[in-house]
Amino acid sequence: MNSDPKTKSMTGIDALPFRTGKAGWRRLAWPAALMLAAMGSLWPAPSRAQDIQSAPSFVDDFKSFDRSRWYVSDGWNNGSHQNCTWSKGLVALSDGVLSLGFEKQKLKDRDFACGEIQTKQRFGYGTYEARMKTDSGSGLNAAFFTYIGPSDKQPWDEIDFEILTKDTSKVQVNAYIDGKGKNEKLVDVPGGTDSAFNNYAFVWQKDSLRWYVNGQLVNTITDPAKLPSHAQKIFFSLWGSDTMKGWMGAFADPGRKLSLQVERVAFTALGEPCQFPESLVCSVKELGKTN
Repeated sequence: MNSDPKTKSMTGIDALPFRTGKAGWRRLAWPAALMLAAMGSLWPAPSRAQDIQSAPSFVDDFKSFDRSRWYVSDGWNNGSHQNCTWSKGLVALSDGVLSLGFEKQKLKDRDFACGEIQTKQRFGYGTYEARMKTDSGSGLNAAFFTYIGPSDKQPWDEIDFEILTKDTSKVQVNAYIDGKGKNEKLVDVPGGTDSAFNNYAFVWQKDSLRWYVNGQLVNTITDPAKLPSHAQKIFFSLWGSDTMKGWMGAFADPGRKLSLQVERVAFTALGEPCQFPESLVCSVKELGKTN
């Protein structure tokens, strides 16, 4: 089990300062997602993959909570498979770390509450990076991913890092194209996802999709039929399930608050320079190509 002193002085999301300006089974049940259409930050659907539009590059180190970038999920769940209700009260900042929590708390028809954030804008080809640390526990999923789908009146495309915390020695990478998956692969995370912060990145180009863990290439897809073709939003989430035992393990009440902690997230569009010294874009020269 992971215990981090940074969790001691968490600030609830409602109290956070902000900068000026404001799945098949997994994503279809978002009644509040339709509200995002009124936020004016959604892109029109591209007609061809090469026409993918993208919001600009950014780095967020969570020194404050940028409400112009992030939407906090609150008051619903993604379907009967999920045993928790999204709650803004489970999203907090402390000492430059974003924390998404999971704890026993009765909300609506679920006995647990959990945390999720998603970008208000959509992103296309480029390098997506996150530095994060998980807790451990069977029946839970700590995820960094991109997604677009029916809740946004788009086909379902998705690119995943999903840590099934029943086994914190591995992370599952995956991609869904127009709702079709079966691209998953379990890869090792040396030292474990819960013992320290690790760097997770994927590079999405027109002709390839590559996943990296701590700078090491762990999976590549080049089959055109398995590559996304729609701009997507960036998500972080921590949730549990009583029913998905074969995939996530049998759920057991952890008896305490668990968390997914995120120190940094960045998107660097293809052809743009690296934005911080530790970025994958600084060390992999071909990421500057605009193919």
